[in-house]
Amino acid sequence: MTDRRLWPANARVAHSALAGQVDGLALVDGAPATLARPVTDLMNTPDGRRDRQLLLGADVIVLEDREGWSFVYCADGYVGYVPTGRLAADVVPTHRVGTLGTHAYRDEDMKSPDVMQLPFGARVRVLDERRHFFETPHGFVPKKHLRPLDRPFTSPATIAQLHFGVPYLWGGNSTRGIDCSGLIAAALTACDIPCPGDADLQEAALGGALPQDAELQRGDLIFWRGHVGMMVDPATMIHANGNAMAVTYEPLANAILRIRTVEASEVTSRRRVPGLGV
Repeated sequence: MTDRRLWPANARVAHSALAGQVDGLALVDGAPATLARPVTDLMNTPDGRRDRQLLLGADVIVLEDREGWSFVYCADGYVGYVPTGRLAADVVPTHRVGTLGTHAYRDEDMKSPDVMQLPFGARVRVLDERRHFFETPHGFVPKKHLRPLDRPFTSPATIAQLHFGVPYLWGGNSTRGIDCSGLIAAALTACDIPCPGDADLQEAALGGALPQDAELQRGDLIFWRGHVGMMVDPATMIHANGNAMAVTYEPLANAILRIRTVEASEVTSRRRVPGLGV
């Protein structure tokens, strides 16, 4: 059975990689494009429900452009629909936003009008370096807020902690609003560790299972059905959760008891991804 989130085909077109697996659909290679807005919902259908979100500078392959909506194949394997007006010609970014957020200014002056708000993880192309700012196609961004893409972060747990207090948003992937799996994806991808967008896919793809009695360490992942958190020390987890409607710290023992009591759900696995224990 195919997973709709990852199946690059709709009722009319399919990515050429599916040759021999689909009938009656036009096979296309698609055209590369880049997200041109700070945060864009990836929808399951045009005007439908948000599956995930894409940030400025994210790479996609456009498989179909129809009635103002583009059916796109994302770099992380997800597919879905975004408004065509939020896409630009393929751009090669050089830097990512490495702080909770930043602004792009009209001029090389922090007192000039801000023209775009950029969340953590947004990717931009630097055109020129000035004394305190980088010039980008979107405006002038403080140099201290951008990090070269060839210098990934090294501690996913630290990136998760950067998101402390971010409001909960189902399907969210940014510091404007994020959900449990979005937090894990943001933390890992900032460290150049490939990560699916949803908790069930993360549980299936990331790391190896830990024995029930294994001592937990920083960076370990704890999964429930439809939920995930990351350990920041052997006893404390950080997670985006609907209970607090924010990214919060919670003792793991408290979370296990609360989720068992309120949602009748037990921990399904504890997983360790090599390189996350920093």
